[in-house]
Amino acid sequence: MLIQFCFKNFKSFRDDTILDLSATKITENSNHVIHIGTEKILPIAAIYGANASGKSNVVDAFRFMAIYVLDSFAYGGENDDKKSRSKRLKQTPFLFDTTSKENVSSFEVYFISSESEGSKCYNYGFTLDQNGIVEEWLNSKTRTAREYRRIFYRNRLEKELDLSGLSANRQENIKIALEDETLIVSLGAKLKIPKLKLIRDWFYDSNLADFGDPIENAVLSRIIPPGFADDKAVQDKVVKYFSAFDSSIIGFNVETIASDDDDDDSKHIKIDAVHRIADSNETATIPLAEESAGTLKMFALYPALQDTLENGGVLFVDELNARLHPLLVRAFLVAFLNPETNPKHAQLVFTTHDSWQLSNNLLRRDEIWFTAKDSKGVSVLYSLADFVDDDGVKIRKDENYEKNYLLGKYGAIPTLSYFDMFKGE
Repeated sequence: MLIQFCFKNFKSFRDDTILDLSATKITENSNHVIHIGTEKILPIAAIYGANASGKSNVVDAFRFMAIYVLDSFAYGGENDDKKSRSKRLKQTPFLFDTTSKENVSSFEVYFISSESEGSKCYNYGFTLDQNGIVEEWLNSKTRTAREYRRIFYRNRLEKELDLSGLSANRQENIKIALEDETLIVSLGAKLKIPKLKLIRDWFYDSNLADFGDPIENAVLSRIIPPGFADDKAVQDKVVKYFSAFDSSIIGFNVETIASDDDDDDSKHIKIDAVHRIADSNETATIPLAEESAGTLKMFALYPALQDTLENGGVLFVDELNARLHPLLVRAFLVAFLNPETNPKHAQLVFTTHDSWQLSNNLLRRDEIWFTAKDSKGVSVLYSLADFVDDDGVKIRKDENYEKNYLLGKYGAIPTLSYFDMFKGE
């Protein structure tokens, strides 16, 4: 489970930023708290904020870190080879002052492994500039230990490389193959070093979905669940999932169509949704692509939701509320809050504009987060549990969070001014 995600100097976030999923000492909804080892961790973080306040950049920061961990093995190599790598990630620092664009960007996670892996805590992170990795570190501790122990540390500028937490032969293999742009964790996973593969796999097991990006939204809507094309049991599970919000869908007709081109072995899947006709035993089929935007989004969410709840991990969703009824969003959250539907302690981090979720006491104060941007373009992230009002008083659990949020008591709402777009000069 994710305990903390920390980052700095990324897009609109110039300063140290911490998304903390460890539970505070507040008393409401104590059944949300998951106890693993000595850690007390929350399953949900909901991020609210005005348009352009930076809430999507929180998800983007984790996406950047995850992609770099998964792909950085391909970023090294000879100079000519680097030029051909169009997917190579570049640093995206804060640009609206004179110094940040020259500074490093940093990304760091604290997480705890599953009980089958010993419930160990890991602290992993790296900093980078336009030339590649500047620092990288990995530390761990057992469930009963107080202090983290170093597994490795590197610093390009200081020409330091400490691999003392790895065996001698592993150290030598890393030293031979390591490039400035390659993470030790990525390289170590390729070399099948268990300690490093565990870190890489933790990021691999995380899921991300951006429904604020039209291109990614379209791609997600075309991803089908594993086994859906030829396994009736998988299709039945999807039907059961759909029945929670659209009971008229009673099945799917799935057809695998080969290309007409003899030289093309590619195939595509044609999916029709089967609907029950009201007051009749007859059915009608509709191409899935012609279903409502909300239905398509729920279909797009299913593979990541299924994978995360069945296997554990973290699901990041940008714009979860877009094209979904608030009650559907609530059902989505309850799936993560209910230990019967979430036995693997999966976590959900999402951005939203839907203030209705603040009004029904569904979330704890430390599960509610806000982003705000100041006049200099700097975004900040803060929790409702840590927020203090103008009198220096923390927010009480019996307050009307939705009302106070919309009134601007917690910040993180747009500053509006009246305008007439049709009025002449």
